[in-house]
Amino acid sequence: MEKVWYEIYSDDVPRELKLPEMTIYEMLEKSAKEFPMHKAFIFNDIHLSYIDLKNRCNRLAAALYNKGFRKGDRIAVMLPNRMEYIVAYFAIQRLGCIMVQVNVMYQASELHPILSDSQASGMICEAVQKEKIEALGLGDQLVWIIVDNEQTQENNYNRLLEEKHDPLPDIEINAKEDVAVLQYTGGTTGKSKGAMLTHYNIVCNAYQNIVFNCLERNKEIILGNSPLFHIMGLSYINITVFSAGTFIIVERFKVEKVLELIKEHHPTIFVGAPTMYVGLLQYENLTRDDLKSLRICSCGTSPLPNEVISKFEELSGTKIIEGYGLTEAIVTHRNPVSDKRKAGSVGVPLPNTDCKIVDAETGMEEVEVGQSGEVLIKGPQVMKGYWNNQVETSLTIRDGWLYTGDIGYMDEDGRFYIVGRKKELIIASGYNIYPMEVEEVLYEHPAIMEVCVYGIPDSYRGETVKATIVLKKGMTCTEEELKEWCSDKLATYKVPRFYDFRDELPKTAVGKILRRKLVEESSEKDKESSLH
Repeated sequence: MEKVWYEIYSDDVPRELKLPEMTIYEMLEKSAKEFPMHKAFIFNDIHLSYIDLKNRCNRLAAALYNKGFRKGDRIAVMLPNRMEYIVAYFAIQRLGCIMVQVNVMYQASELHPILSDSQASGMICEAVQKEKIEALGLGDQLVWIIVDNEQTQENNYNRLLEEKHDPLPDIEINAKEDVAVLQYTGGTTGKSKGAMLTHYNIVCNAYQNIVFNCLERNKEIILGNSPLFHIMGLSYINITVFSAGTFIIVERFKVEKVLELIKEHHPTIFVGAPTMYVGLLQYENLTRDDLKSLRICSCGTSPLPNEVISKFEELSGTKIIEGYGLTEAIVTHRNPVSDKRKAGSVGVPLPNTDCKIVDAETGMEEVEVGQSGEVLIKGPQVMKGYWNNQVETSLTIRDGWLYTGDIGYMDEDGRFYIVGRKKELIIASGYNIYPMEVEEVLYEHPAIMEVCVYGIPDSYRGETVKATIVLKKGMTCTEEELKEWCSDKLATYKVPRFYDFRDELPKTAVGKILRRKLVEESSEKDKESSLH
């Protein structure tokens, strides 16, 4: 298929790039050589220049090597947003080891499969996480590096940095073949799997984003609100280091704290999830002046409702640039920074990236423009496969194409739109209903702050539509009002039959609403009611 989306590219963005074949550590090394004293990362009162970061990484890498870690070994990192995460990431890459990303919020049932599947032999974490993991009976297989409680821990992070070790040997790393990161899928729709991301996947994707977003080398200041253990957080670390910019580590998203950081450091790029933009809009004292340094506001993890985009842009005077990505391919689509952006669209494929929409039933036939189907991706950022899972790999990557499991369509101009997950599709009385379409209508209601739409079993229709809603503070709304609101804007079969009002919605660490959790809770309630 002809890549019609090239017409939407900004004039100064190449259609195809000569992609760099370098390792993640070489990316850091290059920026440290060119801009040694430039601030690389800021975390509270700690400011690390590029040369300081490189030196710390080398010291930690030497300590890990002395502990017996060698190329290909898996080292799990279970840290909240803090400077030690950054140092650990690049130290692991220096050794040619594989970093296993672990969500700090995970409990025993979620941790066990990841640590068992990856067969990690090391763990870098806080002391509280050590206690949690040892309770699983997995502690004996791990070499621990603890970043706090230095009086009581033998392998304390700070002590390891201070120790003297023999110089590190040169380690040969094949950027295209060697795995750098095991990024486990969020498990929002099923069992978590470890996506194998190579050095080439990660470095190329950083370069693609920099060129497409017209980022200036050694000029950008990125405010990183996402958890670093998430693919979006990791993506912006690499974008920062490749472009020799500055990254402000936000420990936890709080509106007042974030606004203080903006005022102090004047970031040019704001990285956030939909819930963060909703939170900023709910903050009564927010003014346009608070956000004047921002040139780009990036949104990821899940679609941002059009209503939120328009309100935020009207208030802030800046643009939200939406994109699309997934664990298995990092970032694949972006809206251009220019005026060719279109609200509601995830944009166009990045340079050197191909995309097509195929029939969701068979996955074989390409559909016509404007018709919905499964989104397929091909490009240098597509993972090598799933760790220890050849069956799932062969189902997900076929003939070089990544089958994303997302349903979307392309318009006649080449812009792409995501309408839902294949597994989230609701089929009621034979009709296909995409939750996002219903959610967009509900978000337009003035009383609604957040909403999640999903299907629940129905003896007559097969499935029926349910909406779980969080109202804005001080606002009220009834089920009857919402049914009437939806009936004016949606076909009858799409109008939710059931409504559930809550104070908050279950979410992942990056603010992505856990639709599966709501489905499970609804199913449990139905079982309980049938027993009484």
